[in-house]
Amino acid sequence: MSPGVSIIMPCYNAAAHLPQSVSSVLSQTFTDWELIAIDDGSSDDTLTLLQALTDPRVRVHSQSNQGVSAARNAGLALARGQYVAFLDADDTWAPTFLAKLFAALQAHPDAVLAYCGWRNIGLPGPRGEPFIPPDYETSAKLETLLGGCRWPIHAALTQRDAIADAGGFNPLYTNAEDYALWLQVATVAPIARVAEVLAFYHFHGAAQASANHARAALQLWRAQREFLASHPQAISQIGREQAATLTHGTLMQHGFECYWARDLDGARSIFRTVMRHGYGAPREWLYMLPSWLPLSWHWAALRLFERLMGRRNGKP
Repeated sequence: MSPGVSIIMPCYNAAAHLPQSVSSVLSQTFTDWELIAIDDGSSDDTLTLLQALTDPRVRVHSQSNQGVSAARNAGLALARGQYVAFLDADDTWAPTFLAKLFAALQAHPDAVLAYCGWRNIGLPGPRGEPFIPPDYETSAKLETLLGGCRWPIHAALTQRDAIADAGGFNPLYTNAEDYALWLQVATVAPIARVAEVLAFYHFHGAAQASANHARAALQLWRAQREFLASHPQAISQIGREQAATLTHGTLMQHGFECYWARDLDGARSIFRTVMRHGYGAPREWLYMLPSWLPLSWHWAALRLFERLMGRRNGKP
């Protein structure tokens, strides 16, 4: 008999964090699940730890290293549940995660996805505060989703058929693969919110996927553009100007975040992309245009600009 939920866990050199993540699955109050753990060519003890699990609901698949999207797609091919959840091998759930999201989907039979609040564990200040995403089922749903997905991959429970219809994960993405999928899934049918913090992202200081801000921003922009190209009716719905603001405008904002953080390499790659599409006001182009200069010239121009501004503001 098929389980109600298939949990897909991609694992790559995850031995240090895997026991905690698996424990959060075994602790679920909703018990009609299968855990499909995909060892993606690990070189540590990940596969040994997975093969030592004795719960009959756990299925282990091993493959050569192909990346997280390919690992998730391999899990999808093996999944038997009506619904699918994704949990990375260094993240966790509250014990009632599956129960509450499953109940939300049962209460809304037309919904293809349920999502919940989440929290960063291990980050100080506001970034570590609990967060509950907004209710997307409003008249501005398309614009809100195009502006960015505000739940992480492990804070959702989705109909397996809806993911299959969307084509699964694009292996060309390393950052925005989940966002690209959610755009395809969540814009064509209702989704349901569970306004509780039930998913936890664990920041442990390693080079995690979201660390490269510029790369993540550019991949999100590409996911937006691919979605709009395949859904021309979306542009008609929100208008070309708003579509440009949500895509090029959002990317430009990320570029300025890199710029003010003095990640000039990241800012330059973003600014050049924005300028190729003719987006931005004249004042913004004043900052972006030096991105076409050699990097050393750009740094020199930036230092000169800062000295001139310092003198204008009365600084030595």
